[in-house]
This record gives sequence, C-alpha cells and structure tokens, in this order.
Amino acid sequence: MKRLFAITLGVLFLASCNSDPKGYTLNGTISGEPENGTQVFLKTTDSINQLIDIDTATVENGLFSFTGEQAEPKMHYLFIDKIRGNVPVIIENGTIEVEFQKDSIDQAKIKGTEQNDLFMDFLIESRKLSQRARSMQDDMRIAAQQRDTATVTALREEFIEFQEDAKNFNTNFAKENPNAYVSVLIIGNLMATKALPVDEIKTMFDGLSPEMKATEPGKKIEEQLENLKSTQIGAVAPDFSAPTPTGDTLALSDVTSKAKLTLVDFWAAWCRPCRMENPNIVSVYNKYHERGFDVLGVSLDNQEEHWKNAIESDSLVWNHISNLKRFQDPIARLYNIDAIPAAFLLDENRVIVARDLRGPALEQKVAEILGKS
Repeated sequence: MKRLFAITLGVLFLASCNSDPKGYTLNGTISGEPENGTQVFLKTTDSINQLIDIDTATVENGLFSFTGEQAEPKMHYLFIDKIRGNVPVIIENGTIEVEFQKDSIDQAKIKGTEQNDLFMDFLIESRKLSQRARSMQDDMRIAAQQRDTATVTALREEFIEFQEDAKNFNTNFAKENPNAYVSVLIIGNLMATKALPVDEIKTMFDGLSPEMKATEPGKKIEEQLENLKSTQIGAVAPDFSAPTPTGDTLALSDVTSKAKLTLVDFWAAWCRPCRMENPNIVSVYNKYHERGFDVLGVSLDNQEEHWKNAIESDSLVWNHISNLKRFQDPIARLYNIDAIPAAFLLDENRVIVARDLRGPALEQKVAEILGKS
C-alpha cells in the first residue's frame, strides 16, 4: 500500500473521532506569493488506501477554504497544484486552520480542533526526529564517499540508537495521550510493524480512552488483537473457505483432514518475494507430499487471470483459493495478514506448529515432524 505521509516510523493517518454536527470549515493560508487561481485539492483515502478526490478550492490572495460536514473525523490530504508534497489534516467538524509556506509545505502548521491540536503536538516532535535522521544520513553519505569506514560504522550504530529513540517517542506519546487519535494510529502502526510484543500492544490499547477505542482504527486494533489469539503457535487455526480457480468452494478443513501437515501460504502473483519463495515450497511439496505434507495457497490477487497464470507458471500443483480482494480478503483479515509472503504450518488437528518459515527453515521443520529421508 502506498504511504502518503511518512514520518519516522511511517505512521499512516487515516481517520479520527469526536464528530460535531455543525460541520467543518478549513481555512488555509499560503505564504510565499502563490498565484491567484492556484487550485487546492482536498483528498482522502478509500478502503484500500487509494486516493480519492473530495473537493477543490482556489487560492485568492494566499487564502483558500473548504466547508462541509464530516460524520466521523478522518485524515485528509491537501494537494496544491504545481507544489510537491501534501499537507495531512484531520477533517473533523469544527474550524480548522492550516498555514504553510509555498516552498516548505512539509512544515505546515495545523490547529483549531482537539484532534488536530494533538496531531500538531505529535508532528512537532516527529519533525525533530526526522531532521535528526536526515542529518545522520547526510553524514553517512559523505563518509561513504570519502571511504571513511570508521565513521560509517559509528554512524550506523548511532542510527540504531536513533531508531530506538523514535520508537520510544511514539510509544510514550501513545501512553501519555490516551485521548489522542494519533495514539490509536501509533498503536496500530506498532502492531503492523511488530515493533512491540503483542502483550505490550494490548496493554497500550487497554490504556486508551473509551472514545478512542470506539474509533474506526480502534475497532480494527481490537479485532486484530482478538484474531491474534487464534493465529499464534499452539492455537487451532480458524477455518475458512473461498473459491478455487475452477469456481468451486474449498475449506481449510477439507485440506487438513487429509494431511498430516499443511502449509497455508498467503501469496500473490504480483508479490515478488512470494514468487521467489515458490520454488522452495515446490521442492518441499514434491519431497514430502507422499508422507502427508500438503499446501493450501491463499492468493491476495485481485485479477483472476494473473492468479491462474502464476499458478501454472510456477508449477504450483496444490490446492488454491482466493476471493480476489487483495488485503481486504476476509481470510487475510481473519489471520491479520498485512504483508506477504506469510505462512502457517498446521498439524492434522489444525493446530499451528510454526509460522512464516521460508527457505531451508521450512524443510527443516517439515522433516522434523514427518521424518527425514
């Protein structure tokens, strides 16, 4: 998924809460003598994080404005014609003020509503971290050009410390601001990137205010935490079913009931790492299938032709299913899949015995359970 606004840990801002029935007014001010008539585009993202147009305004004497009603606060983006970048702003009912220089759009100031004020507090510190990262990267580039290996090594160690500082900043902000929508997004990002153990994520989520837990991303985190219980090693994998390439319906239990060991492989034709791993899975399948090893491919494609062609091209002779909905696939959501390749190794009782084994590790585990040749 394309990220629209990157900060130190790549937190993606999508939606918020605290609606107001009076509607919203967004007043924008651009310094630097922008031309009258310059267009400003208000955009947001859809369910698969693709940009969609919401409204258009025109700059007059450095000012522009948007008005409307927003049932639930949500992250939007301001794009200015002929200016690189965008300004993220949480559209929620109330009066929102956005100010920025024509030549430094990434330093925009946002204020006026509760969640935007908190968002700005977060951005101020995040920008300091981003500047620190850029400085280290510049120093590292110069040291590399000068072949100063000692400095490069020292800077790499410093960068590792910086990454820990950045994670701590995000974590502390979420803990100290339980009423901030940004805190919900931070927790969601920490979960998606597996930056913290699940138990710590749950503790942070439990510390949020009821209002924040009830937001759209808050409900998603709660659902993911619940799903994680059933997709950890030692848990019984949730059953599911979906269409096969021939249009029939196949369930996970249909496959596991006939095998001693089943690999549930989440992949897609467009996923290069998945395609690179396929020959390894083919090799393990050919070697251990007669001993009870099977594979169920769950494709996150959205084009049937590409899916079927990849199956044939990569000689994937095992069972396959797909809802052709990419990461919106209900099976992917059930198993908390936000990146592929991903895989679960199940025994004959559908108990998860291993996760995300690739390369030699997959054959080693299969051999351990089914016996070596």
